[in-house]
Amino acid sequence: MNEDTGHETTRDEVDASTSDDARDDTSETSMVETPPEPPAGAGSVFGDRLPLAARYVEILATAGLERGLMGPRERPRLWDRHVLNSAAAAVGFMENESVVDIGSGAGLPGIPLALARPDLRITLVEPLLRRSTFLLEVVDQLGLDVRVVRGRAEEKGVIADAGGADVVTSRAVAPLSRLAGWSAPLLRPGGRMVALKGASAADEIERDERALRKLGFDGARVEVVSAPDAEETRLVIATLATRVGSRGSRSRARGSRHR
Repeated sequence: MNEDTGHETTRDEVDASTSDDARDDTSETSMVETPPEPPAGAGSVFGDRLPLAARYVEILATAGLERGLMGPRERPRLWDRHVLNSAAAAVGFMENESVVDIGSGAGLPGIPLALARPDLRITLVEPLLRRSTFLLEVVDQLGLDVRVVRGRAEEKGVIADAGGADVVTSRAVAPLSRLAGWSAPLLRPGGRMVALKGASAADEIERDERALRKLGFDGARVEVVSAPDAEETRLVIATLATRVGSRGSRSRARGSRHR
């Protein structure tokens, strides 16, 4: 996540830069290095699942770097900038909600959320084979009850498989207006988009307010949360108050009960 208010780095840009890092900084990627130790505050976030979280960080620091999903310069920041930063978003979710993480990449924020909140029913959506294969391996190694769906969020097959969610979340995927367009078809009426954004989150809401309303989102707001020993997390939260009809017309949803 780029904290420059003028630009938020997207997932594809992150992958491009990490590939460059892997070529330029091969001396930093030695797999004999000890994975970053969990900071003191990680225990209060993950509880008895801290060993699993530490294993996930180890995977990111090894296979994640080898496959170009994380850049070598991110290695010392895996806990504070990525894993704990993602887990901090858990405050935006109610108990037992179904959550779809679109453009999941290396599993952020979905894997840390699954570790911090085992009550959540999480589906990771990722279009690229190398990333979705990595996610399947991580889920298997950690023994998590998490689904992985390969495809783009806007594809009919993905909507049929993962749609009707209580929450759609994402991290460093796309500008807000495009993200909202991908999130809306996957949400139930009354469901929420909870997007992890950079320092320009409020500016994005102001810029894309009209697009959000057109898509049926109401009450978009920024909530700043944090986990111990982690960077702040900015959540853009918006509620889908309308449903899209078969011909594309929009009508007011009747209530927002869970399915």
